[in-house]
Amino acid sequence: MNNFIDYVKLYCRSGKGGAGSMHFHRAKYVPKGGPDGGDGGRGGHIILRANRNYWTLLHLKYQKHIIATDGGKGGESRSFGKDGEDKVLEVPCGTVVYDGDTGEWLAEVKEDGEQIILLRGGRGGLGNWHFRTATNQAPRYAQPGEPSIEKNIILQLKVLADVGLVGFPNAGKSTLLSVVSAAKPEIADYPFTTLTPNLGIVAYRDGRSFCMADIPGIIEGAAEGKGLGLRFLRHIERNAILLFLVPADADDPQKQYEILLAELEKYNPVLLKKSRVLAISKSDMLDRQMIDEMRQQLPTDVPVVFFSSVSGMGIDELKDLIWTELNKAENRVIEISHAPIDVKVIEKDEPQIEGDDEPHTIYLNEQDDWDISKYKGIGWDE
Repeated sequence: MNNFIDYVKLYCRSGKGGAGSMHFHRAKYVPKGGPDGGDGGRGGHIILRANRNYWTLLHLKYQKHIIATDGGKGGESRSFGKDGEDKVLEVPCGTVVYDGDTGEWLAEVKEDGEQIILLRGGRGGLGNWHFRTATNQAPRYAQPGEPSIEKNIILQLKVLADVGLVGFPNAGKSTLLSVVSAAKPEIADYPFTTLTPNLGIVAYRDGRSFCMADIPGIIEGAAEGKGLGLRFLRHIERNAILLFLVPADADDPQKQYEILLAELEKYNPVLLKKSRVLAISKSDMLDRQMIDEMRQQLPTDVPVVFFSSVSGMGIDELKDLIWTELNKAENRVIEISHAPIDVKVIEKDEPQIEGDDEPHTIYLNEQDDWDISKYKGIGWDE
């Protein structure tokens, strides 16, 4: 079973605000006690929170409906209704939220503990105590709570790593990750051994370290959906630098590198703005003369290093080069535009978003100041 889940679609609904109370004070020695209806409670929010202890969205795969509770009704003696319970979605750092119907980007969380309110719970209605005036001393109406908000959302994980390994299948990406870190990716001599991204922490000098991500192999036409590249190309967006791996036994290393660049450009041209390092793997099969000849055929606008994961040749040089590139200011943050994604048409058996407006209900917008005078004289039912 594949436990790396980086895409889930959920139906979310925040809580409805509780209705205000229409109540009048009643006591044995207090004739005509007047209105004392309390306010309704706020409906529960749907909150998205980044948690570094999560690496995938597996825990949300089977939770198709996320529903917060409604706020409680107001009570007598100006008692407030109970607030609805918030629903908090714990997600890995680097999770992006899209509208499940339109594909529009909504939000994202990157740092541990960062949280946003995806859907706000409805505000509670005001009790009739707020509507008393000198000419209307017994208002027999209260305000209903704001309605809940319903939305289909898509959560999409984009792996956060300092270095992203980019290369054709069997270029030696998983082997390199297993050598420089404690990660244990599957390694075999057939294509597409890596079916999911793998992360590893690479130890550097003086206790320093950086995170490396092994992205599944990219083939020509990946941006059009061939192979596995289209599904995992988005994970490359969050990498600070891109480490292109080309095996020394490739028929044409220069052409392989150009094909990889072309696929990244088709997917998102911004990716080409990231710093790149070209590493020639399996270089232990080359002698010094062959390395010099191959270096002359490779591009000169990108740093090139020859290494071998098996023999350890050039590993330290590769780490030094990566660390140097990571510490360049322009490589720390590369903003990626959030274009809408393609979404599937909602099936008939999936929940639909429908309005539930009620007559004689006034809904307050976020910017409203709750000025009670504007609502006096309106005949609301409790």
